[in-house]
Amino acid sequence: MARMSFHHPHGDEPEINLIPFIDVLLVILIFLMLSTTYSKYTELQVTLPTANAEASRDRPAEIVVAVSAEGRYLINRKPVDGRSVELLAAELGATAASMKDPVLIVSADAAAAHQSVINVLDAARRVGLSHLTFATQKSGG
Repeated sequence: MARMSFHHPHGDEPEINLIPFIDVLLVILIFLMLSTTYSKYTELQVTLPTANAEASRDRPAEIVVAVSAEGRYLINRKPVDGRSVELLAAELGATAASMKDPVLIVSADAAAAHQSVINVLDAARRVGLSHLTFATQKSGG
């Protein structure tokens, strides 16, 4: 009987080294993550924040500016005719003239345009009102 030898010759067998391949894939993945632009960032739904309100304190020199969702203004519950920054600044100046170191409280509707709130801030800057705060609703939790 003849014997068959199934042994391979004792030469060096080629090895597949996966570590450099994985390194290259990770570099490509990091490059793609950093260079990708997200085109839907303008379509994000933003929920305006709520805050826990502190206990009410008496402040005699308060000017409350309410901004409605339509962009109309009320200064201390008195409607302002028009929506221009100049007119708003004139009304704020007239209201603040009789007060000593007033605090401006901006109470804007959650659906109000940001430009309407910026107009209030610009008018306050023109008049010289430097102390301001934003009113928020009390959080439900």
